[in-house]
Order: sequence, then structure tokens, then C-alpha cells
Amino acid sequence: MLTSIHHSTTSLFFPRPSSAKHETGLSNSLAMSKPRPRYRTMTHGSNKDGPEVGPPGGERLYLGMDFGTSGARKSEETVDWARSWKATLFLLLEDVPSHLRESIASISIDGTSATTLIIDSTTGEPLWRPFLYNESCPDALPTVKSIAPANHTVCSSSSTLCKLVSWWECRGSNEKSAVLLHQADWLLWLLHGKMGVSDYNNALKVGYDPELDAYPSWLLSQPYSELLPSVRAPGTSIGHLKEDVRSQFGFAKDCSVCAGTTDSIAAFLAARATEPGKAVTSLGSTLAIKLMSTSRVDDARFGVYSHRLDDKWLVGGASNTGGAVLRQIFTDEQLVKLSEHINPMEPSPLDYYPLKTAGERFPVADPKMAPRLHPRPESDVDFLHGILESIARIEAKGYNLLKDLGATKVEEVFTAGGGAKNEKWTKIRERVLGLPVSQASQTEAAYGAALLALKGACI
Repeated sequence: MLTSIHHSTTSLFFPRPSSAKHETGLSNSLAMSKPRPRYRTMTHGSNKDGPEVGPPGGERLYLGMDFGTSGARKSEETVDWARSWKATLFLLLEDVPSHLRESIASISIDGTSATTLIIDSTTGEPLWRPFLYNESCPDALPTVKSIAPANHTVCSSSSTLCKLVSWWECRGSNEKSAVLLHQADWLLWLLHGKMGVSDYNNALKVGYDPELDAYPSWLLSQPYSELLPSVRAPGTSIGHLKEDVRSQFGFAKDCSVCAGTTDSIAAFLAARATEPGKAVTSLGSTLAIKLMSTSRVDDARFGVYSHRLDDKWLVGGASNTGGAVLRQIFTDEQLVKLSEHINPMEPSPLDYYPLKTAGERFPVADPKMAPRLHPRPESDVDFLHGILESIARIEAKGYNLLKDLGATKVEEVFTAGGGAKNEKWTKIRERVLGLPVSQASQTEAAYGAALLALKGACI
């Protein structure tokens, strides 16, 4: 058995131009092996009033890093995302207490699903600005629909394949050394140095078939298939940490780098919802749901897709509603104070569809869907109540849709993300869903990434 020690995450925000409104939430998590049949937690960081000591008995640690993105606006393209991610990666490594680095056995990273980079395979530098997770490429959708099976996961304008096709039709055929990588893939490459490696969770939206464990023939027959990365199971060791990185930060010589996953799957792994019927709703800047199911369900008409998780499936989707809408209207302080006056047992008559900008992915895939936040009542308490309840209705619609499409029926929901801390919202969701809802014991995606690093070291 393994004991995991989770060091509370440190969220960092990379400095950016004051005009930009992008925020990239990043965090570290460490897990330590020990032969006791339970998991426990401890605080991350050194004790400044005492000596810095490593883990007891020479035990090993496992490092996970979360690169979930919040508040990204695709219209603000002046931010150099790749440079920011790279700089912050090394800031996070520096943030790991120096006396613990020698004990780290493996590292893994999660990133936002469908955040896509086209990389020069000879230099590792981006050939194009990154396509962010929620960015749509409707120009490429007809082409993708003409080659992919009906209602396939890639048949969404925000899919990785649509982003690849959009770039290819613009200038791709002129590039001879290009390779497609996802956000987590590229960051991991900076650590292990082996170009062109992904995992089957991140590769899903470019068309990889996790059931066959291969790219389908309809995709391999396309001229841009040469850009596709090789695919491994999440948590699989890719190689050792590059010598220059290892020596710069003082990590162990045998420290390995493991294939990553998406941020929402990392949050699911952190929650440890291991049985069919258990689900995790991530209430961050957006709303993402993942349900453990014995059946695979994919339907691009509704933004529904299944990720492989060993011998089971994580069925779900991601809505553009969520915390980013709330923070567009209220400050954190207002959210806390207004929530105190909400009666969660009383249904709100207000029927909204809270979106930050036009476009929805799940449970309706409509890139033109407009936000609906009117009428606004005079009372801010009533307004917030209406928004929270409307988001809960979208969540309920999502779970009902999964059941209708053939997934295992949801029995219990664990909540991760910032919204998990709002007790009134939890009570509203419990009433609307008609299910037990609780905060996951571990809510940080970085912890799930650390569990993947631990898995890779044990394989």
C-alpha cells in the first residue's frame, strides 16, 4: 500500500501586461510513498523556524503540476502564452523546497484539454500562437465533419483536430518539421526532451481512439497526420529528467517524467471517485463534469465524450458556464457576503444561461449561443441566487443527458474547484440534482497529477 502526503498547493500567476485579463492558475502537489494503508495530508513548504528536513526514512516524493487555465479570452492575443507557461513551469520547480528535490522520484503535469500548440520539432519553439482550450475554429468544422464519423468527438469547432485543420489550411502544408503537442505535452517535453509524445486523454480530441489504442485510419490517411504525436497511457514514464534541468534544480538522477492528462481528469483522479456511478463536477472558471461509467459514450451533437481510465470510462463534457461568469459580475468578497443571505432550499424563479461570452460546448454544442442574464432583479442576492441555480440546472441537464445516452446512472457527486467552497451553492445543487453532493477530500488537480507521477514510478 502507499501513503500519499499532499502538500497544500501554491497557486502562482505569471506576470502579464496590465491590459491583459488572462489568468493561468498553476499549482504544485507532492505525494510520498510509505507502506501504510491510508492517505494523509500535510502542509507544503519549509519550516523557517527549524531545520529543513527531507521525508522520513529516505522515502520518495511524486510531483504533480496543474496548468489549468481560467478567464482566457481568445480576443486578447497579445499575451505570449507559450513563453508564460514555460517561465512559470520553471518558477514552480524553483518553488519546490530545495531539501525535498533530491527525494522526488517522478513528475507529471496536467493541462487544459484541447489547448493546442504547433511546434517546430527541431527547435521545440511554437510555429503559431497556441490555440486555447475554448477557442473555436468553425472554418475547419466542415472539413473535419467530411472525414470523421458522424457525431465524433472531433466534430466540434473547439476540438484539437479542428484547430489542427484550421492551421494546416492556413499555412501548414508549407511547414516540413511541425508536430502537434498539447499544453501538457509541450511542458513535459521541456523536462524530458523527447519530442512528439502525448497521452490518450489529451489526444482524444485530435481523434485518437483510446479503445483501439491507436489513431483511426480515417485520420491517418490525411496529409497532416504526420504532425500527430505518439500516444502513451497517462502516468507512463517517458524518460528521465533532462540533465540540465536536473542539475539546475538539484533533482535526483533517477527522477523520471511521466505522461500527463487533462486538468479535469486530474481533478477527478484527485477526488478518488473510483466506482461506476460516482461523478466529479469541477466548478472552476468553467463547469466540467466527469462520470465513472462502465460504458463509453461519445456524441459531438451535445459535446459529450469519453476518456479512458484504465478499464473504465470517464464520460462527460465541459460547459462554458461557471466561475468566470460570476467573477465578471461580483468580487470574491461580494460572492461570500451575498451567498450568506441566500436560502438554498427555495428555488429561484430566474431562468438564466450564464456565459461570459457567446458560445457553449456542453450540454449543448452551439458556438453562437448568447449569454442570458436578464432580467436582473434589484436585489443582488436574488441575482446571485438566480445565477447559481441556473448553473446548477445546466449541471443537472448534463448528468441527465449522459444517462439518456447510455452512461452509468450518477449516484453521487463530488465537487472540486473554487465553487466547491460555497456551501449555499452546494445545497442548491443537491436540491436541483436530487443527489448527495459533497466537496472532494482533495480538490486540487495538481494532486491528481501527483498520483499519476506515483503511478508511473510504480509501473
